[in-house]
Amino acid sequence: MTKTERNKAVTAVYLFLKKDGKILVARRCNTGYQDGNYQVPAGHIDAGELPTEAMIREAKEEIGIDLKKEDLRLVHVSFRPKHDETGDRVDYFFEATRWDGEVVNAEPEKCDDLSWVKPDELPENMTPPCRVAIECAERGEIFSELGVDFLKSNGLYDLTE
Repeated sequence: MTKTERNKAVTAVYLFLKKDGKILVARRCNTGYQDGNYQVPAGHIDAGELPTEAMIREAKEEIGIDLKKEDLRLVHVSFRPKHDETGDRVDYFFEATRWDGEVVNAEPEKCDDLSWVKPDELPENMTPPCRVAIECAERGEIFSELGVDFLKSNGLYDLTE
């Protein structure tokens, strides 16, 4: 009997910060991934950290606001199979409509624009996985799987076959 390799995944959190029917998007720069494209504030979950803790930390680091756990509502989870050397991806998307502090670009070295946009009027240059998650969440769909074909068609598949 051969031993099956256990699945290892990189986990991340994303924030759908909403105000007056609009969602906050940030244009990436100088990160080496999807630079020039928009996505929502996001980041990886650190070892030993809970998803809500990571979301609260990332919101403070990226846009300078304070969130509480009770301000966060999980609205979507997305799975992407291994598409590069880092492994599979599991992304948690949280929505918040309440926060303390003023939204600011707290990481200008990684973000060159913050904009409030209507969810049905997202920028053309939105990162594909984030666009799908926003569209799914707006329809009330809690889960999505972005397969290899989706990743390849959006230039997100970096493994040689």
